[in-house]
Amino acid sequence: MYTRTTRISLLMLAGLALISVSACSPRIATRGNAPEPEALEQIVIGESTKGDVTDLLGSPSSIAAFDENVWLYISRRTETIAFLKPEVVEQKVVLISFDAGNRVDIVGEYNLEDGKPVIPTNRITPTAGKEITILQQLFGNLGRFSETK
Repeated sequence: MYTRTTRISLLMLAGLALISVSACSPRIATRGNAPEPEALEQIVIGESTKGDVTDLLGSPSSIAAFDENVWLYISRRTETIAFLKPEVVEQKVVLISFDAGNRVDIVGEYNLEDGKPVIPTNRITPTAGKEITILQQLFGNLGRFSETK
């Protein structure tokens, strides 16, 4: 029915169509430490210690900068289509706070909707000193050599 050349052309066209469709499927990347819900249920406020939490959930993704008794388990899933910018699909942060006796005080779970965008400011911090040109920088030290003893 079809000639050999026509069959090869149709096969190549089908292969090209398959490759082009698969190129548009998103690449999914999961990063971070996402604790299982069953493991979180085993943490008892007022009883579980730092060691218990480490045994159940592993080491935290981050420890709060100003309080070493606040542990954060952070995970994020992104999708990237072709060459476009990755889009955050899911984000989960589990916050575990410990009291002075290293026992669990607070367990909080936050998702993508709980996050707030951080908008950087365009203000410039002035620095002390004078502004000099590149030539002044290059030739500024000529004649300032001291004798070493």
